[in-house]
Amino acid sequence: MTITNDAPAAAHPLDPATTAELAHAVAILRASQKLGERAFFSFGHRYEPSRGELDRHRSGTALERIIQLVGHDRDRGQSFDARISLTLDNIASFEWIDEGQAPLGADDVAVLYGVLFQNEQWLAALAKRGIEDLSLVHIEPWIAGIHPPEMPTGRVLRALAFLHQHPDDNHYARPVEGLVGLVDVDSGNAVILDHGVHPVPTESANYAADQVEEVRQDLKPLEITQPEGPSFTVDGHTICWQKWQIRISTHPVDGLVLHDIRYRDRDVDRTILHRAALSDMVVPYGDPSPMHFWKHAFDAGETALGQNANSLKLGCDCLGEIQYFDATFLGADGTPYTCENAICLHEEDFGILWKHANVFRPDIKPEVRRSRRLVISMIHTIGNYEYGFYWYFYLDGNIELEVKLTGIVGVSVTGANTDSENSPQIAPSLSSPIHQHLFCFRLDFNLDGPTNSVAETNIEPTEDDNHPYGSGFRARTRPLRTEHEAMRVIDPARSRSWQILNPNKQNGLGKPVAYKLLPKATPTLLVPEGSPAGRRGGFARHNLWVTPYREEETYAGAGPFTNLHPGGAGLPAHVADNRSIENTELVVWHSFGVTHVPRPEDWPVMPVEYAGFMLMPTGFFDQSPALDVAPSSTCHTKSGKGSA
Repeated sequence: MTITNDAPAAAHPLDPATTAELAHAVAILRASQKLGERAFFSFGHRYEPSRGELDRHRSGTALERIIQLVGHDRDRGQSFDARISLTLDNIASFEWIDEGQAPLGADDVAVLYGVLFQNEQWLAALAKRGIEDLSLVHIEPWIAGIHPPEMPTGRVLRALAFLHQHPDDNHYARPVEGLVGLVDVDSGNAVILDHGVHPVPTESANYAADQVEEVRQDLKPLEITQPEGPSFTVDGHTICWQKWQIRISTHPVDGLVLHDIRYRDRDVDRTILHRAALSDMVVPYGDPSPMHFWKHAFDAGETALGQNANSLKLGCDCLGEIQYFDATFLGADGTPYTCENAICLHEEDFGILWKHANVFRPDIKPEVRRSRRLVISMIHTIGNYEYGFYWYFYLDGNIELEVKLTGIVGVSVTGANTDSENSPQIAPSLSSPIHQHLFCFRLDFNLDGPTNSVAETNIEPTEDDNHPYGSGFRARTRPLRTEHEAMRVIDPARSRSWQILNPNKQNGLGKPVAYKLLPKATPTLLVPEGSPAGRRGGFARHNLWVTPYREEETYAGAGPFTNLHPGGAGLPAHVADNRSIENTELVVWHSFGVTHVPRPEDWPVMPVEYAGFMLMPTGFFDQSPALDVAPSSTCHTKSGKGSA
């Protein structure tokens, strides 16, 4: 069942921009004549008010409505960042970007195709491989990362080629090995790199249901019904569920953004997070071959991940009683458009919440409560990969972020029965490079008030003789006082966790209220610090960073101008002064992800791999906040019995 969301237009400063607002902002900028005829837009959105501005709004002050427009001017060869005041009907600020460029867009891809399909060297290289029918050639645009020596200036994209057997098959099964195109999509100049001819694989690798040899027929229907409707309510972009209150929005780069997360405790709405969202991500490849050595994609900042959102489908992407939210984005020509059903909101059963059976008192019935969670999700497609971002809210005060990675792995042609430590074989004629997917989430805490601190806890064996058997161990907690002290990595062997606490608020035991950031087993960036990926993705070298809140410090890297940025921006620059992080407005940055060693089971389409973290109340409440969850009204036995 789908519920329609009829949110009022711009009723709150955090509400996303409407189509009318985006169109009006574009008209103001175009009228200024600051842009050339070949300028285009990468994205546009409501520029987010700062914490201080939102505090003033809560006190009754009207805020200026600002629209940010980011794009690129081909005539000038430079990207721009414009802030348009809809309140004052003028340009609040306009800046030409000196380092980095606006994200890749559809306009760039169209130019790339046009240049290569008219380039004699590219066509000759295809012909040398026996490829004459250009309608069967798929060009995969790739971010160059940094300016390569063959093309040291311009708005440079790389291009790889794949071959269809028919229009709707999986073209990734047939890479055109050895051929790489470099195109400056501003000037139209191209450099073709031919590293040698390799046979194009002939085997198909289709995965659509109508192209698979046999589809399972023995799965019985699994229905999820809520005859009385869902337990959540929605007012515009504010969601209330159980004791939770969350405001949501979409950002063209960050994707799904959560604002002003609160939990109602004894008739008090206690604040936990001011803002939580993806800040950056990097995907470095470990294969030294000419087809892959240069790859280190920043899928958020380089391609505007947020506006590559999927339009979600009931029964496929989401299941149950669903509420969808549309998202409004800006096209390259300055025309707003709507992605329908970009955000999915629903509830899920999540097994047992808590249970106890008193084995010594059979006259006392067991007590059990079922868990459920609220799910807020978006899915994005970036080239060959899909990224699903799922926020889970639980009845016991836990918050979880889960990233689901799926799609199609990158491939190269390999000889039969060969293998490589850098690029394992996954099919008779294909190998797939080892690579990482590393995400950095920005968690702007407001834990029971704006001033917070951070501590680290490690579990360690005791070093004294107080334990009779000498086998004691303890939780050793220490404060992290400065930015440099807070540059930390995980340590599963010591059950390392980090607490965000409010030193000014105490629980019933006289201890500071806190939430725990519980990381999962996760790698850090494997590439050298001085490499292009290392310079540009320094945020992934540590799993934890903590900074005092600054309005301008929004991204772990170069954010919307990561494309062709030389590196050094973001967290490494933010923490350079080693500021204090004690008892202040602070931001926690958590980097995590997966190192993907491809396997045959990942082909031709990759089953979901998971990454994420948990935020757990740790002395935030005086006892279990799930004690008041009612027993299930459907608690009875219904089973088919058999012999063991």
